[in-house]
Amino acid sequence: MKRIKFRTYFLSGLLIISLFLTISCTQNEQDADAYGNFEAHEIIVPSQSTGILNSFTLNEGDLVKKGEMIGFVDTTRLILQKKLLYAQINTINTKYAGIRAEISVMKAEKSNLIREKKRFEKLLADGAATSKQMDDINGNLMVLNKKIDAVRSQLLSILAEKNVVTVNIDLVNDQIVKSIILNPESGTVLEKYLEQYEIVVPGKPLYKLADLNNMILKAYISEPQLSEVELQQKVNVIIDGINGEKIRFDGIVSWISSEAEFTPKIIQTREERVNLVYAIKVRVKNDGRIKIGMPGEVMFLER
Repeated sequence: MKRIKFRTYFLSGLLIISLFLTISCTQNEQDADAYGNFEAHEIIVPSQSTGILNSFTLNEGDLVKKGEMIGFVDTTRLILQKKLLYAQINTINTKYAGIRAEISVMKAEKSNLIREKKRFEKLLADGAATSKQMDDINGNLMVLNKKIDAVRSQLLSILAEKNVVTVNIDLVNDQIVKSIILNPESGTVLEKYLEQYEIVVPGKPLYKLADLNNMILKAYISEPQLSEVELQQKVNVIIDGINGEKIRFDGIVSWISSEAEFTPKIIQTREERVNLVYAIKVRVKNDGRIKIGMPGEVMFLER
């Protein structure tokens, strides 16, 4: 009889302990304050030039640094175009020098006419020259001044033409620089859209890049929870590990939506019947265990 009572007490004790542990675990694993999925800051890097990809050995999964040279587009056509423009510059310079020489000759002729005019003015005062001779000299001087002005206008036109060609050279140089593919930000190559020796045009995507060291958890909260959240607030971010293990990360709230939206189908908030929620973004430092699209939970810390 005593054995039966002891066994009954023992089993009852085990049941109570088991129930206590279950309640304790349930309390410790309380519902999260917000749920969402991880995303990263992604950039699709486009081509800025037209031609054949002479070099593009990038692979998906590569870690690339900001400013690193990824490849380059063929610049043969641009180099030839640049040589043609420099030939035009040389032609313009020759024409410019010829007109300057022509103006110098006209100025010398004008100086002679001015000296002749002064001489005839003295002769006219002494009665040794006629008024017609003076009129002829003044007329020749007037015609010569008009010729000089006309030639000078040609000079200005040539200078304007040279400026246009110079600007075109700058444009070609800019296209040559843009033929070199430089990585805009440090990150990991997620997708590669083209292969070496394929033809590209400006705006055509080359590869997708993302910073996987700094992930963003986009989660959703209800309106009553807005009072619990503020920018730069520290929170706990939780992901599922092996065998149901909960892995915690430190996170910082970096964005709070100012407008409500309907609850996404994949998201469940603390109040399941709430139709409208507010999106928030939590910045998390990734140690390699967080992947794009992975679900995550947010726990607000006491402020």
